[in-house]
Amino acid sequence: MAGRIRDSDVALVRDRSRIDEVVGDHVSLRRAGGGALKGLCPFHDEKSPSFNVRPTHGTYHCFGCGEGGDVIAFVMKVEHLGFVEAVERLADRAGIQLTYEGGGATVQRDRGTRSRLLEAHRAAAEFYAEQLASPDAMPAREFLAQRGFDENAARTFGCGFAPAGWDRLTKHLLGRGFELTELIKAQLAKEGRQGPIDRFHRRLLWPIRDLGGDVVGFGARRIFDDDQIQAKYLNTSESPIYKKSTVLFGLDLAKREIAKRRQAVVVEGYTDVMAMHLAGVPTAVASCGTAFGADHMNVLRRLLIDDDLNGEVIFTFDGDAAGQKAALKAFEGEQQFSAQTYIAIAPDGMDPCELRQDKGDVAVRDLVARRTPLFEFAIRTQLQTYDLDSVDGRVEALKKMVPFVAQIKDRAKRDGYATKLAWWVGWDDESAVVRRVRETATGRAPAKGGRSRPVDPNQGALAVEVEGPTRPDPRDPELLPQREALKAALQLPEMAGPGYDSLPDEVFTHPVYRALHRAIRDAGGVCGGLSGPVFVDAVSQRCDQQVARSVLTELSVEALQVRADEYRYVQGVLARLQQRLVGSQIVEIKSRLRRVSPVEDADEYRALFGDLIALEEYNKELRDQSVGGL
Repeated sequence: MAGRIRDSDVALVRDRSRIDEVVGDHVSLRRAGGGALKGLCPFHDEKSPSFNVRPTHGTYHCFGCGEGGDVIAFVMKVEHLGFVEAVERLADRAGIQLTYEGGGATVQRDRGTRSRLLEAHRAAAEFYAEQLASPDAMPAREFLAQRGFDENAARTFGCGFAPAGWDRLTKHLLGRGFELTELIKAQLAKEGRQGPIDRFHRRLLWPIRDLGGDVVGFGARRIFDDDQIQAKYLNTSESPIYKKSTVLFGLDLAKREIAKRRQAVVVEGYTDVMAMHLAGVPTAVASCGTAFGADHMNVLRRLLIDDDLNGEVIFTFDGDAAGQKAALKAFEGEQQFSAQTYIAIAPDGMDPCELRQDKGDVAVRDLVARRTPLFEFAIRTQLQTYDLDSVDGRVEALKKMVPFVAQIKDRAKRDGYATKLAWWVGWDDESAVVRRVRETATGRAPAKGGRSRPVDPNQGALAVEVEGPTRPDPRDPELLPQREALKAALQLPEMAGPGYDSLPDEVFTHPVYRALHRAIRDAGGVCGGLSGPVFVDAVSQRCDQQVARSVLTELSVEALQVRADEYRYVQGVLARLQQRLVGSQIVEIKSRLRRVSPVEDADEYRALFGDLIALEEYNKELRDQSVGGL
């Protein structure tokens, strides 16, 4: 058995192991001033980086949880190793041969340690990779070739083949000096009826590596019809070195690109990861035999340095019901990220591997570029189950989706998606939807007299508003331009003219004002030749609700707030309303531009940018015209 590691060797290991490089295998670091680097602590959950590394001193310290020390202490803590194993791990990394006092020059490892289990997996991966070239592995090679993966691709991802026979790997590893107890502990072998047997037989294999690049397990795919185990995929069981909730296939290859691009693409399978990387999306990873969960998220957060909303996590799912269910489940955990989170679903229910085969590499990159915000996808997916062409369907959709949107923790996002919910459902009173979402989120609703009352969870999401729209407040400054435009249309139709008739419904945000605008249009519009009491009567006949008819009579006699030139004032009011619509269109295009790559989607980017320039010029003209208005 090896003795104590010589002190000079420990010092040499510490000296040759740059702490920023070792920590960088687990955490993305960026400059923090004074020669220090910082990132998200791997030892506790945090939103802002408090984990500091000083390369010149060879030390680290977290100001959040208090953990600190040198490079050896870091490896001991992050890898759950003892001192000797941590030194041996770093020695292997630096290519240093250790001398053990009392044991001579050796690289002998204690039986059953983490280092031994990693060595066994490394040897197993080499054995499986060699077997992929054997005649018996022809179906495995054909499987890869049919999916567009050549020999180089197989080599890059370490693909292998578990041969027939019950103990081929076990015998090979025993011959390499490993003990049966170690192989069983590593989940490479197990006890059979007549002795030890291999975990995998006649299957295509992918090695699963940790952040440091060490093989810690395998994923195995069924390729023979007569395979006695019907499950399509088998994965290594939990072991001292393999925790499926924290490992991600492809992360060893993707980690640097994830940190560099501030983007991680989460796919569902091993071949999807391969297809993504080969198509030019080197940030793709996949969970191994389990759903993507909170621990996986924490691993990605540390690589993204997720504290400033610049990172992206893009989930890709099959377009079928299972994929949509997975997307909705991802919604539940998404808010643990401050990074922007998106969904990308390939057309016709294809996965990324199938998409690459059918449409090529560009289509795979387009899939990622055309991602949809996760909140939007989750909401709109559920809205598809309702008949939004009927009033009953819209009411039921709001009853279900208002509590759903209220789960969004970020208040700005919550209000924004509440507004979009009203738009997607086709509900006229956007403010009512926003108000109800806010009430549901806080659990309190305003009551008469100014005091708040608890929200009844059994009450319909918009029970009050469904009975009919409330009367607009004539003193509301936000609604004043809409009120003045309607007064101009009713009292001065010849001045309002075509400019008024061309106004879309969307510029009238209050349901009563929008209903009156529609009634004016249905009565022939301001250019229809009617005016005075006859015009007001024609509009009244097209109002379905009493509150709208009452407001109509108000607006037909209420004086406009004009102080000088009536025509200039009316045109200014109409321009102000158009400005509101154009402004929202500008915001939408800017948002889309942020999601489109100017390199990979150059044509779409140029088209959007051209639209943006045109809209901003039009907005400037409207701003100049509105000077004479409100």
